[in-house]
Amino acid sequence: MLRLRAAYEFFWRVFQHGTKTIDPLLNQINKCVNEEQIFDIVGKNTARLSEKHVGCACKVLWQFQKEKDDLMRNIPYVRDHPQFLALRILAKDKMELMDDNTLVNILYIMLRFTVEAHDSLVEHLVMEAWRRAERFDLKVLSKFSSCLGDQHMFLSPLMGKIADILNRNLDSVQDLRLMSALKMMVDELTSQQALAIVVTMEEMNSKDSYLIEKIASVLHKYLHVYKPVELTKITTALIHLHLHNSEFIKTLRKLLLSHLRNNVIPSEISMLVRVIAMLPFPHLDESGLSRVESILPQCRLSDLSTFALSLSTWIRHDHSYLDNVCQKNIKLLPQLNAYGYQRLQQANNLNVLWEELKYVNGEWFEEELLEETVVTLQRLSDQITHTNIANFSAFIVKTNYLSAPVLDKIASVTVQQINKIHPLAIHSVLLPFSILNYDPPQKDEFFGACIQRLNSQLSLFEPHLLVFLGFTLALAGYFPEDLIKAVFNIEFLAKLDLQLQYLPPFLKTRVHNRLMEFNRAVCLECPEFEIPWFHDHYCQKQNSKVNDSISAVQYQIYKMLGEILGGPNYVKPSALTPYGYIVDFEYILDKKKKPLSHRNQGVVLNELPNVPWRPDTHDTRSGLPPGAQRVALEFLDSQAFCKNILHLKGKSAMKKRHLEILGYHVIQIPYLAWNSMELSTKDAWMEYLREHMFAEVKS
Repeated sequence: MLRLRAAYEFFWRVFQHGTKTIDPLLNQINKCVNEEQIFDIVGKNTARLSEKHVGCACKVLWQFQKEKDDLMRNIPYVRDHPQFLALRILAKDKMELMDDNTLVNILYIMLRFTVEAHDSLVEHLVMEAWRRAERFDLKVLSKFSSCLGDQHMFLSPLMGKIADILNRNLDSVQDLRLMSALKMMVDELTSQQALAIVVTMEEMNSKDSYLIEKIASVLHKYLHVYKPVELTKITTALIHLHLHNSEFIKTLRKLLLSHLRNNVIPSEISMLVRVIAMLPFPHLDESGLSRVESILPQCRLSDLSTFALSLSTWIRHDHSYLDNVCQKNIKLLPQLNAYGYQRLQQANNLNVLWEELKYVNGEWFEEELLEETVVTLQRLSDQITHTNIANFSAFIVKTNYLSAPVLDKIASVTVQQINKIHPLAIHSVLLPFSILNYDPPQKDEFFGACIQRLNSQLSLFEPHLLVFLGFTLALAGYFPEDLIKAVFNIEFLAKLDLQLQYLPPFLKTRVHNRLMEFNRAVCLECPEFEIPWFHDHYCQKQNSKVNDSISAVQYQIYKMLGEILGGPNYVKPSALTPYGYIVDFEYILDKKKKPLSHRNQGVVLNELPNVPWRPDTHDTRSGLPPGAQRVALEFLDSQAFCKNILHLKGKSAMKKRHLEILGYHVIQIPYLAWNSMELSTKDAWMEYLREHMFAEVKS
């Protein structure tokens, strides 16, 4: 009922048209036609500006940016202007006087102007909003959560608090009169009120089919007055709300196509194409395709990526491969590739390039442009500084592409400018080196500088982020004593346990796993710290839930191992090791390299390649005869390696060294070797396994 009541209050607000007190300064701000006029007013009236003036000035400044063809072109100018800095100072000073909507709106606008998340104003706005969150209405609460998302605070307990506010205020009593009032009000909405409400309903994830149909009927009569940007919002919202009204969808699609044919702004054409691809019959007609083709030379990488995704959707849904439209679809793809290459080769500003790259993803980019993008990053690597280093580190992690020159440059800049990098950004800088298992030439200097910078700032990190940081460093083989002591103590673990109550389930599981992995790494690699292993029960519990089917390749290897070793009782699949690792196959060789039988296999196999294999739920191993050795054989798929080269990633490398600490001889079989042309017969596979299994005998 909280959502319903909040929506009701919101509906009433959009109807209010009371008279406003005349404020000459507000009138001046609202009549400005460009940024310079706003800045002139701010400069001449700094002492007179109230919190309302500050909020209005920020709002108008952002409105100017939204009306431009290229949003990013003017943002650095505004953000770095002395009077914008004055506005930020005023906003911080007058924060407590602001109403809730103004407070959150200024936070939203500051983030749009790329003011850093660790900027003093942004931090104070977040804290003030956190303090008021209990009283926020749904609209403000939704915008605040969006701001947290912009700052990548998906993991924050504040997100959990927002969810908790909703949960604690749910009213089980159905207020039928309230529901009735909401539905009778809908018919009186203006076009902008209807737009605001459908967006709010999307944010609320409304399930009321009657109300959805009613708001759609209001939107239907106003469709002709909406701008393209507004139509895309409406389309996205109604698709999310699962509107079942074929007549409305047909009209909406026709209108979107009409705007597309007459539009000349690349970003708007991209936006229109994206939402058309969401609708039934997603393909464009010939005139729509011609419009797209005509503006390709002007498109940013993000626009080209949108077109590529939409083209693949059209081709996938269109089975008339011989008609003109489908042929034109197919012919557009090479053009997208060509313009993408051209865009990258002509790029000369790394920060401008980043604004395009951060919105690009999908198969087209990875298959066609990723390699050229990395070449461009290498060419422009001298422009990597402390201000953008975290962005490009995150890009490398996202793409899984190992580029030694780029990583070496990131390491060099980090060492040189470590004191300028915010401590919370250092984790992002460390990630590509740990995840991709890459050591720069100045490895110890790089990691040492990062650790030294972090040691005095550990209190800045929320508990779950400290766990992630510890695991990331452990992945690279670094175990700072201050960090280990900060995490593995009763007080910290109690704080973490409290925080986990507010995190969504998927994130809670991830934090638990990272804490377990960090605990395991410290126990195995740093026994001198005497940190106890307290995750045995957790691992047993997690492993008892495993119900994975083995792959065809794993089943194939299992059968061959049985033949080589003398029977299935000599090889143990999905073996659970101490400290909770699961290895694909375990077998034991005596001191003469002869296989020993496993006792109590507890595994029943049949001839089906998708038979489920469950790991052991407890350690059934006994002592080995003198000179005998356990062998762990692992099949490594593409996820274990970097995208561009057969370089083992951090987690697989860590597992290997941990298994070796536990006494295993580890054999890793890369998927590329197993699937190569050389290994295309059973005899070849068998010989390959024998060579690796008994390599020490032959050497």
